[in-house]
Amino acid sequence: MPSNTWLRNRRFPLHVHISLVFTLLLLLTGGVLGLFNHRQTTQIIFASSAKLFEQIQQNVQLDLEHTYQPIRQMLSLLALNDAAQASDLQARLTLLKPFAQALRDNPQIASLYLGYEDGDFFQVRPLRDEAMKLRFLAPNNAAFQVWSIDRNAEGTEAAYLFYDGSLNLIGQRARPEEDFDPRKRPWYRRARVNGGQITTKPYVFFSTSEVGTTLARRSGLTTVLAADLTLAELSATLVDQQITRSSQIVLYDPAGNAVAYPDSALLTMMMDGEAILSPARELSPEIDALLANDTGELQQTVLELQGRRWVVSRSRLLEGGPQGLFLALLVPEDELLEDAYRMRWQGALITLTTLLLCLPLGWLTSRIVAKPLKALVAEAEAIRRFDFKSPASGRSLILEVDQLAVSMTRMKETISSFLEIAASLSAQKRFDPLLERVLEETIGISRAHGGLIYLVDEETGRLEPHGLFLNGERQSLEQHAMPGYPLAGDSLPEWLQGPARGERSSTSSIGFDQAGDFRSLLRALNSPRVHLVATGLHNRQGDTLGVLLLLHCDTGEEADPAMLRPERVAFVEAISGVAALCIESQRLLERQKQLLDAIIQLIAGAIDAKSPYTGGHCQRVPVITLMLARAAAQCEEPPFLDYQPTPEEWEALHIAAWLHDCGKVTTPEYVVDKATKLETLYDRIHEVRTRFEVLKRDAWIAYWQGRAQGGDAEQLASVRDQLLSTLDEEFALVARSNLGGETMEEEDLNRLRRIAQRTWMRTLDDRLGLSWEEAQRYADRPTASLPVEEPLLADKPEHLIPRPPAELIAPDNPWGFKLDVPEHKFNLGELHNLSIGRGTLTPEERYLINHHIVQTILMLEHLPLPPHLKQVPELAGGHHEKVDGSGYPKRLRREQMSLPARMMAIADIFEALTAVDRPYKKGKLLSESLAIMAEMCRNGHIDPQLFALFVRAQVYRRYAEGYMQAEQIDRIDETGVLQQAGVLG
Repeated sequence: MPSNTWLRNRRFPLHVHISLVFTLLLLLTGGVLGLFNHRQTTQIIFASSAKLFEQIQQNVQLDLEHTYQPIRQMLSLLALNDAAQASDLQARLTLLKPFAQALRDNPQIASLYLGYEDGDFFQVRPLRDEAMKLRFLAPNNAAFQVWSIDRNAEGTEAAYLFYDGSLNLIGQRARPEEDFDPRKRPWYRRARVNGGQITTKPYVFFSTSEVGTTLARRSGLTTVLAADLTLAELSATLVDQQITRSSQIVLYDPAGNAVAYPDSALLTMMMDGEAILSPARELSPEIDALLANDTGELQQTVLELQGRRWVVSRSRLLEGGPQGLFLALLVPEDELLEDAYRMRWQGALITLTTLLLCLPLGWLTSRIVAKPLKALVAEAEAIRRFDFKSPASGRSLILEVDQLAVSMTRMKETISSFLEIAASLSAQKRFDPLLERVLEETIGISRAHGGLIYLVDEETGRLEPHGLFLNGERQSLEQHAMPGYPLAGDSLPEWLQGPARGERSSTSSIGFDQAGDFRSLLRALNSPRVHLVATGLHNRQGDTLGVLLLLHCDTGEEADPAMLRPERVAFVEAISGVAALCIESQRLLERQKQLLDAIIQLIAGAIDAKSPYTGGHCQRVPVITLMLARAAAQCEEPPFLDYQPTPEEWEALHIAAWLHDCGKVTTPEYVVDKATKLETLYDRIHEVRTRFEVLKRDAWIAYWQGRAQGGDAEQLASVRDQLLSTLDEEFALVARSNLGGETMEEEDLNRLRRIAQRTWMRTLDDRLGLSWEEAQRYADRPTASLPVEEPLLADKPEHLIPRPPAELIAPDNPWGFKLDVPEHKFNLGELHNLSIGRGTLTPEERYLINHHIVQTILMLEHLPLPPHLKQVPELAGGHHEKVDGSGYPKRLRREQMSLPARMMAIADIFEALTAVDRPYKKGKLLSESLAIMAEMCRNGHIDPQLFALFVRAQVYRRYAEGYMQAEQIDRIDETGVLQQAGVLG
């Protein structure tokens, strides 16, 4: 029994179990043999590698010499050709044949060319592949391209000439904007100065983006003959010189730019739109490390690069540029010594034969070791799947495995708690509950007795308390007189200073005499001493949002300082980081909502300010709508029992109410404010008055003409006076009809038509002084001969303004609009406007005003509204619908409209009836407004149940007392109103 207890409690390190079984066997059988063989093989391979590196260097050197020497000889021969000194293109073209043959014989030459002292240039380039032809837009059968630049007193003539394989000209293309000047190129300047041949350092050819060098020499005194030599074959040579699969070999110039590399695609890079040589250091991390440690010694050595040992050889080659080139060869030591390793493992096989005798013992040991490890793997997989309900793995006899199991269990508990707290904090959508949750969670996870959260006030910059929890209950900050502190002042307590200023969390212990402003908290905790942990709340930018302060009562036990341990503080810091992000997100969201609300109210105010006659409408409708919505939410009657809007739905209703008339920004102001029937941008009654004045003058003129012709003065005067009186009466009727305050009687309409038939004489051309748009309306009408008689009140063809096709609404439109669109956008006919039965608006103008609701819906649906605001267009766009389906713009019935949309319809009508700022009416009394709405309710225009709630909850009266004039508020018989509406028997 004591032995079993000892085994259960005793834990042995893992290395004891492994070493007891395998150490002696490995040391006795494999150690000496493997070490000896490895060392011997390594020395042999290193000796061979030195010779191999030297041979590679010689091969590359020979390759360079074999590449450059024939080109130099060719240039020397071509420079003797007299045609190289020719001054025009035709003479220079005699060089095409020898140049073409040289290019055929030397495929590594990219081009041959001549540069002249006067800036002329002659180049022959082989078009060896389709990519090259496409680059220069050459014909399909082109084999060579000639690039000619001829500068003379008349200007620059440049062109591409294309020749086939037989050197027949098959196409050419002028280059009028040619700016290439050979005199500015390094090869030209160096060759002019140097008497012999020169070789440029490797670079990227600007015309073909190939890597190469230029070999040049003088041909005569001023002409330079040059050849562009590509170094692509060098990269191919380096591929053949790779010793092992991972070895690196690179040829680079003294400036460190790669010239040749097995992967030639890496040799160039783009910088500022120009192709340049890639630095050799960027080809691979190993080459970068080698060149970074370059001491200038050109010898074989062994370096530690990127955590791997490499055998390195560096050498200098004399060819390839003015200063030659450098060859670097890097071979991984492990690959170079692969044979040595193989021999070592062969020795290990002998050791394995011995180990096979120990397999039963090893198998048993591995089972003992693997079982708890497998359980830990399963537990780790469960944690990876965020499955924290899986059982903990069992204990193990091996100390390290047992410690790992305990740590795994603690880690699982910590991660689970952290995720639960993070999810809990992220789920909060309001600021004050979020702060409470932050305190509750951090106090709970840290097992503290209290917590206090401070936030930096964005306006004052002070650290102000915002939440206090003691002994699991929320406490009043005023009751404990918790003060705020300026961040920059000396009054900030010492334990708050570091975290409040962006430093690390602080821990401290204070007694009652040190507590200062916190003494009230110690009294509430009934503890003479507390431990404090202060953690800063920082946003993504590292700015301090506030400080989280945790309080632990000191009970005098050794377990009390456990909350001050680094792991506990680190966990609190992690939680505070999540809390800070949530707090910042809530603040940002609140500021965005405030900004959105301000913009919405700005738009509504602008709409109201656009017309003095509708001022305040967009601001008062939301008041009525929200009053009615609150009444519906508080009502416990069946029609509204289920109406309990969420905060998001309240927000959507608020926004929709403020934006319900946003489409009015598209409605012309002069239509909205039309005070008389003949008013457009001005009142045309003045034109009509002038015509009557003309007729009255004509009456006097007729009178005097009659007198001059000897007529009876008394009879003529009687006719004159009767006509003048008739004209005055007729104009009075026209002027009265223009006001639109009363319904037009049929008798007045008939008389108005008779007045319109009276004519007057126009002697001036009515097409003079017109705008282009108005003149277009006269284009289809022939010009009348002056003078011409015209009706006193006219409906002319030019009064009809056509409707643009873009304003037509298709029957199958995606929004479901069902509107009767008038044929014309405007009808300015005088008789047409004066004949309006009631009011001042024609059907065309009425449609234009009603069309604002269409614009409202279109504008709101184009906004990227979040999901909880997707209902805003429907709410804002339904306040002109009627429950019987006769409204607009979609002719929705009651069951097709949401409850808030029906509320807004009532609010819009009530505000319009009681408003005192309309041009066509004065504000109605409260009783008159409710009577009209009751009649609308009976006629199926507004929702009877909502109207009944509007009256019973006295929404109308609360609005009237705050927004209507005192003289409009009269006594209301609510029962009579509801009976008139048909909602009471």
